[in-house]
Amino acid sequence: MVERLKPEDRAAGLNTLPHWHMCDGREAIFRSFKFKDFCEAFAFMTHVALLAEKMNHHPEWSNVYRTVDITLATHDVGGLSELDLDLARQIDEVASKT
Repeated sequence: MVERLKPEDRAAGLNTLPHWHMCDGREAIFRSFKFKDFCEAFAFMTHVALLAEKMNHHPEWSNVYRTVDITLATHDVGGLSELDLDLARQIDEVASKT
């Protein structure tokens, strides 16, 4: 069963994700990605969508031209879980190869 992270576990997890930040007003993490153009941004989103589907853990996101904004939270626990940290790590890996 997925559990909400304790504050010390959340802080430790975020220390391993330097580009992700806590959202204001809610227990979620956020990162913005910039790509060369819309096609590169869309390819990134497609890759992340396949990862998220495999995990059955889906991001909140938006895309405007070459920018993709992603927010991660586990709605079932009302905050952050290890699923969010795992997905953020995988998203960073995809971004590093794009």
